Amino acid sequence: MIIPWQELEPATLNNVLDSFILREGTDYGEKELSLEEKRERLLAQLKADKVVIVWSELHQSLDIKDKKSFLG
Repeated sequence: MIIPWQELEPATLNNVLDSFILREGTDYGEKELSLEEKRERLLAQLKADKVVIVWSELHQSLDIKDKKSFLG
């Protein structure tokens, strides 16, 4: 199930973004970015409708997925 990011409280949204960023260990290029910079980039992707926050009933967890891949 997709969770609309706009419906989350700002602190909750930041916690979701931080959890994803810290869990993923994503490579952001040559220069290491701060947590704040990574959060801003991820939020920009949410706002641009490129990624979505997904609740997994099976795993009882939230994740962030590429929208095209998730929706097929």
